[in-house]
Amino acid sequence: MNDLAALTALLTPEGRTLLAALRDYDPARELAVASRLRRDHPADLVTAALGQARLRQRAVAKFGADDAYRMFFTANGVEQSTRASVGAHRAARLRALGVGSVADLCSGIGGDAIALARAGISVLAVDRDPVTAATARANAEALGLADLIEVRCADVTEIDTTGYDAVFVDPARRGGRGRIFDPEAYSPPLSWAVRAARTAPHAALKIAPGIPHETVPEEAEAEWISDGGDVKEAVLWFGTEPGARRATLLPSGVSLTGRGLPDPEVRPVGRYLYEPDGAVIRAHLVAEVAAEVDGGLIDATIAYVTADALVPTPYAAAYEITDELPFNLKKLKALLREREVGTLTVKKRGSAVEPEEIRRKVKPKGPNAATVLLTRVAGAPTMLIGRPAGGPGR
Repeated sequence: MNDLAALTALLTPEGRTLLAALRDYDPARELAVASRLRRDHPADLVTAALGQARLRQRAVAKFGADDAYRMFFTANGVEQSTRASVGAHRAARLRALGVGSVADLCSGIGGDAIALARAGISVLAVDRDPVTAATARANAEALGLADLIEVRCADVTEIDTTGYDAVFVDPARRGGRGRIFDPEAYSPPLSWAVRAARTAPHAALKIAPGIPHETVPEEAEAEWISDGGDVKEAVLWFGTEPGARRATLLPSGVSLTGRGLPDPEVRPVGRYLYEPDGAVIRAHLVAEVAAEVDGGLIDATIAYVTADALVPTPYAAAYEITDELPFNLKKLKALLREREVGTLTVKKRGSAVEPEEIRRKVKPKGPNAATVLLTRVAGAPTMLIGRPAGGPGR
């Protein structure tokens, strides 16, 4: 059974019944489950249902259980789909701009189209792969959004976007060898996506968060988005604030916009250390955080901010520093033993040493907890020991 035939079979009443029965199945018992189901159902259908059940379980992390167990997925679709919270954020921004219709190019299995439709926006979802397009269509129907989402199987470069309020492009950033880092190697290339963006009053282009700042078009706003502290993506916005740089932190939705501040000064480690959110770092807005907490850098090349006061900020996690030591595992082990530290959090920035290696070698034991930050201070490998500070942070 090919992929399209498998999807078609799963959309039948028998296929849907099988999927419903597999919602909570344990993959470790797949052989036994498969043997039992094949007594009453075609073997090909059972194989397709088990594969879809596994994909749905993986998709819960991105879409939530309510949606994931109603939707249909491909392996690439689960891997490449936007997290629902990020898609909702983008859709809300477009809706706030007055956008009522979007051409969603490279729509995949429809995750972004779903978010847009739920914001009240009508969507043309385009993907050139027949199975992917059929999956997106099935998802629009499964979630009751078929009236707002038109799915078209076509080459996005041949789509006329005239008449749409906005264009959204999510180029493929993975190839046969894994992630693609060169924007011009995206499919379609970033240069094409930018040209497509210029055909509509508004546009949003989803790109990798590691995109070099110098490749961002002058007329675009660049936004880096994190969710739960993990950087998820960057978006180039057209028709908003040309040249702006922004970091948005979900789920709170707080957003920090660049003010063009100079690099902070380097100063000795103070009582508190601030670890800026990854989106803030990617957006090159560490200076804005330093200004907010009246701090400086511990090293010109390290995105740790130090300050003498504890200032609440949603854009960085704060640690109270109790010790500053040159990198030396024997001294660290002795200090942790003396303080009876059994719960040890190891973080690093600018250090080649892996946290697991530290935990394995110092063998923490005791009732107390501590955080060790492996980094550089004024160019020297350093260990900062402390604990999360109350008040600021996520």
